[in-house]
Order: sequence, then C-alpha cells, then structure tokens
Amino acid sequence: MALHPETRIGHVHLKVADLARSLHFYRDLLGFSVTAHYGAGAVFLSAGGYHHHLGLNTWESAGGNPPPPGHTGLYHFAILYPSRRELALAVRTLLEASYPLEGASDHGVSEAIYLRDPDNNGVELYCDRPRELWPTDPGGKLQMFTARLDLAGLLAELDTAHDSQHRAD
Repeated sequence: MALHPETRIGHVHLKVADLARSLHFYRDLLGFSVTAHYGAGAVFLSAGGYHHHLGLNTWESAGGNPPPPGHTGLYHFAILYPSRRELALAVRTLLEASYPLEGASDHGVSEAIYLRDPDNNGVELYCDRPRELWPTDPGGKLQMFTARLDLAGLLAELDTAHDSQHRAD
C-alpha cells in the first residue's frame, strides 16, 4: 500500500533540557511564533498561524544531556523554507548571531544548511528547487547528490532582492 501523495509529516516534538534556552533558539533566532504554552514544561511554536510545527518539552528531560554519539535517536529534522530568499534570511540571522553552522550542501533538488540546536539535535534548514530543475538520469530517475553549497551565492540572494526592490522604486 502506498501513502496518498499529499501525506506530510505534520510536526516535530522534542525533549529539551532547558525550555527557555530552546525557546530562544527556535523563536528568537529561527523566527517561529509561540502558539501555546502547556503548563511550565512545554511550548508549541509555528509559522504562519498553524497550530504547531514544533513542540518543545521538559517533561522527561529537564536538565538532561543529549545522547552520546554512536547511539540511536534523531539524526536531524528539516525545516522547509518557501524560497531561496527566505532561507538566505534565516542563514544571515544565524551568522549575525554568531550561531555555528555545521555544513551547507547542494543536493540538486534542494539547498540545505545544517546546524545543531541547544540540545544537540540536528536541524536542517532548506529550500527546494522547482521540480522541473531536479536532476534526473536519461530514464527520468531522480539523481540526488551532495555538493558544497555556495553560501556566499545564497546570501547574495538578499542583495539581488534588495537591488531589484530599489530598481522598482
């Protein structure tokens, strides 16, 4: 049985050690909005007024440590930005806050930035390319790859958008 093609993963709920610290990262650096607090131990966040894309809680993890390398658990979760410009804005915010990035990759189908949240959870920030630009072999089969992302080129998206706006004025 195949899933319906419109099926999506709805939200991510993370166990965190310090709710205020995680809230600072997801709200203040990445820009999610708080939609609800669930007592003193949980908060729900979203983009665009959705009920929640992200849940954070300390119910079982207050003051806890992340799992050590070599153990099972979350590798990363991904936040899909609607455009290359919005991804560039997020990256610029992180760089201006001196928040460390772990990597930046071009996958052919998407451009992605990798980092860790304050609890050492892997986070991918990415935007998809239009489907018609996805790389395929001669038979039409998808051919994803991993290459170095031109971070300066991504950030130049902001200058290009800014220049276009000034030309329109």
